[in-house]
Amino acid sequence: MANIKSAIKRIKVAEFKTRRNKMIISSLKTSIKKFEDSVKAGNLEEAQNLYRKAVSMIDKAAAKGSLHKNTAARKKSRLSNKLKAAM
Repeated sequence: MANIKSAIKRIKVAEFKTRRNKMIISSLKTSIKKFEDSVKAGNLEEAQNLYRKAVSMIDKAAAKGSLHKNTAARKKSRLSNKLKAAM
């Protein structure tokens, strides 16, 4: 355990950021899975709505620093290709 005040604060901040990132990434994965399930089921209208939601969440995660911008772009591209293939 840290004894220095600044080190104690760094530990608290790191824990807070870790929790926030896990929450964001978890909800992002859930939205992507819902999109993929709807594409597999053939619900194109629902898939389009879920695609927009997933892309929005990816952009927000990248803006907050939970996801690297290139990772976000790759994920969006792959989702877009899945949607186009289903149509």
